[in-house]
Amino acid sequence: MTTALITGSTAGIGAAFTRRLAADGHDLVLVARDTKRLREQATELHDRHGIEVEVLAADLSQDKGIEAVADRLADRKNPVDLLINNAGFGNKGRYLEVPMADELKMLKVHCEAVLRLTSAATEAMRERGRGGVVNVASVAAFVPRGTYGASKAWVVQFTQGAAKDLAGSGVRLMALCPGFVRTEFHQRAGMGTDNIPGWMWLDADKLVTAALADLARGKSLSIPDPRYKALMGLVKVTPRGLLGGVTSRTGRKYGPQ
Repeated sequence: MTTALITGSTAGIGAAFTRRLAADGHDLVLVARDTKRLREQATELHDRHGIEVEVLAADLSQDKGIEAVADRLADRKNPVDLLINNAGFGNKGRYLEVPMADELKMLKVHCEAVLRLTSAATEAMRERGRGGVVNVASVAAFVPRGTYGASKAWVVQFTQGAAKDLAGSGVRLMALCPGFVRTEFHQRAGMGTDNIPGWMWLDADKLVTAALADLARGKSLSIPDPRYKALMGLVKVTPRGLLGGVTSRTGRKYGPQ
């Protein structure tokens, strides 16, 4: 029996990870800001799957929240074997339209929290010679698309670099880069989704299945859908100047800034 810790566990991709890992028999540590939702989720998963579930209410945009989760990950007596860094959000608006406080909050959650939690987890995992970390990024990491894309690009580069440094240690790290997934993400950011083509949407549960399979294969980067793999292939051969104009128009229409 192993234990997995999932941040942003109560909705979307995080909730899909909890469902899958609970069904596979993992004990869980659930992290989110809403204590009520966490307790309801924990009770449901425990009753359905007979696993042990801890809840840890923490706001990862605050030092206190990051420290609380890092302390849990560093606990050698109750080790965490798999970390899913999933917590994140988008801001509505173009560059200079978004308040600086909101931009900095995004960097705190997407970059600083990911760095500190990954470091706390992998240090303990390396001592045991086993463990895994999945850092949820986005296909937005591969296109010039404002603060959101830049923060997710940092997640990808950091994760792949750390994976190389820890090669042979028994600890696996992987950046997960999904496209559009039907979650609360857009609603929380105040973004409409009616104009997003149906073919661009991914199913969260299928995404998680593909991601865990890629982690098991030892991949450091997972783009878990053939449609988005094809799109990212086109991105690689598109001139950066042209790509910047296209993604700017597309981002304003479809995605976070």
